[in-house]
Amino acid sequence: MLVLVAPGQGAQTPGFLTSWLDLPGAADRVAAWSDAIELDLAHYGTKADADEIRDTAVAQPLLVAAGLLSASALGSPAAFGAVAGHSVGEITAAAYAGVLGEADALSFVRTRGLAMAEAAAVTETGMAAVLGGDPDVVVAHLTAMGLTPANVNGAGQIVAAGTAEQIEALVADKPEGTMKVVALKVAGAFHTHHMAPAVATLEKAAQALAPADPVLTYVSNKDGQIVTKGADVVARLVGQVANPVRWDLCMETFAAQGVTGIIELCPGGTLTGLAKRALKGVPTVALKTPDDLEKAAALIAEHAV
Repeated sequence: MLVLVAPGQGAQTPGFLTSWLDLPGAADRVAAWSDAIELDLAHYGTKADADEIRDTAVAQPLLVAAGLLSASALGSPAAFGAVAGHSVGEITAAAYAGVLGEADALSFVRTRGLAMAEAAAVTETGMAAVLGGDPDVVVAHLTAMGLTPANVNGAGQIVAAGTAEQIEALVADKPEGTMKVVALKVAGAFHTHHMAPAVATLEKAAQALAPADPVLTYVSNKDGQIVTKGADVVARLVGQVANPVRWDLCMETFAAQGVTGIIELCPGGTLTGLAKRALKGVPTVALKTPDDLEKAAALIAEHAV
């Protein structure tokens, strides 16, 4: 079974969209999306620097747009047995699974990005990856420091979130048995109570959506469960901004479903890196540029449903 995964915020790098705009029709699609959500995606994906695309209101629509572009280059969703997304990548996954149309997905993620940026501006917050160590020991250490284990990613990685002071304290006092703590290039404590105001905004935005049931097995990053109703997918998209991401449980579900290959949408690398450590022996392809499409096609030919 082939699984398609979509990365979350922090995967973006300056200029990462440039080569994708050379694909037939890509520039026109991105221009239309940009007009619809009043954000120049082409500019931010090709010319903006790291600080500009770190802005939550920019990064999130940019990631979904890149994911949709690279997904369309793969061909029919019927080749995949399952789909999942990490954090904002769940919106990309929902669109690929047919739950949301592209226009609705981009409108929703634009609202999400703006709402989360506004919530993040209230208090200076951040996130840091804790690498290695016993998960129970790490979580207990974070809890004692007032931090939230916002992303439990598996493969020896837990991302902590909290105030800037709490993150600084964590870097100075890492949990016992861990290798290191790395501050992440994100603009807030996502997937924590700090994002509660954004949930209310997204609840209103979701009322305008008319979700369809997923045409692929849709694995939710809330708990690794398979979700079969479009309305339930949207409800989870709303709530996830203030709740932890359990990517470890998603990978457990992939294994239980019999995963034999994983393709990560643009800007790929983060999730396939986790899979290489947690799902040893499962072949992966990360879409970084269109040059990777040939490797993806070969994997699809070998492992497609």
